Amino acid sequence: MIKEFIADCFEKRLDTFLTKKLEGVTRSYIKTLIDNKKVTVNGIIKKAGANLKSGDKVLIEFEPLKEIDVSAQNIPLDIVYEDTDLLVINKPRGLVVHPCNTTKTGTLVNALLYYCKDLSGINGVLRPGIVHRLDKDTSGLMLVAKNDFTHRALSSQLRDKTLSREYLALVKGKITKNFVVEGYIGRNPKNRLQMTLVDEHSGKYSYTEFVIEKVYNGYTLLRCKLKTGRTHQIRAHLKSIGKPIVGDKIYGGEDKKLKVTKQLLTAVKIGFVHPRTNKKMTFSIDLPLDFKSVLSKI
Repeated sequence: MIKEFIADCFEKRLDTFLTKKLEGVTRSYIKTLIDNKKVTVNGIIKKAGANLKSGDKVLIEFEPLKEIDVSAQNIPLDIVYEDTDLLVINKPRGLVVHPCNTTKTGTLVNALLYYCKDLSGINGVLRPGIVHRLDKDTSGLMLVAKNDFTHRALSSQLRDKTLSREYLALVKGKITKNFVVEGYIGRNPKNRLQMTLVDEHSGKYSYTEFVIEKVYNGYTLLRCKLKTGRTHQIRAHLKSIGKPIVGDKIYGGEDKKLKVTKQLLTAVKIGFVHPRTNKKMTFSIDLPLDFKSVLSKI
C-alpha cells in the first residue's frame, strides 16, 4: 500500500511530518520504512532528518504485515465490555501480554488469537489488538482493538492524553498529602531491569499524579493518574521518592510482614471516546481478591 502526502510546512523533519500525518503509526516504524528506502520526497530517497519544503510530494510504501508465529490458545478472558470494534479486558496478575523470548505461550495475545478471528495489525507486524500494555504482575483494565481503524483512533487518544487511566497502588509508610512526580524516564544503567528518572537527553517525559485513597497502619493506598504511559512509569516514580509498591521486588518493595510476592498495583479505571460512536466511555473495576485480602490485614 502506498500513501501520498503534500508537505504544507517549511523545514520540518521528514519523520516528524509523517508521524503527525499517520495516526497510530509509531515514529520508530516510520524510521524503519525510511531506512528501508520505502519513503521518497519528490521521487528521491531521503533520510529521516531531511527537512521538507511546502509543496514537497512525499510517498510512503507500507510493507506487508508480518504474521507472528504465535498459536491461538483457549485461555479464559475476563471481558468487561465488548462490541464490534473493541474489547475492555480485566487482565489478571501474572498474565504476560506479549510472547517473548522466555514466554512463548500462555499470554494474552495467545488468548486473543483464539477468542477473536479479526484483530488489528499496525506498525508492520500483526500485534493483535494491543493498544497499551500492562506489566506481567500488574492486573486490571486493558483496551483491545478489533480493527485498524479503532486501533489508530485509540492510539491517537493515548498519544494526545485524552485516554485516561487510573491505578491503585499500596506503598509502605504514611503519606500525608497528594503529590506529582514528573521527569524524564529511561533505563537504569546500574540495573537493566529497572527504569529510573534520567536527564532529558536520555529518556522520555513522564508525569503521574498521586492522590491519597486511604491511609492504613503503616501503609498508604494511592490512586495513580497517568498523564503519560512510559514503561514501569508508576513503579519507577514511586521508587524515586522512596515509596516502592508493596510486593514489587524489582523496585525494592519487598515486605516481610505481609509476605506479598507480587506488586500490589491494579489498573482500576479507564476512560476513552469510542472511535465509532464518539461517545465518552468509562469503565471501573474493584480490586482483585488478593489485593483486598492484604488490605484487610492492615
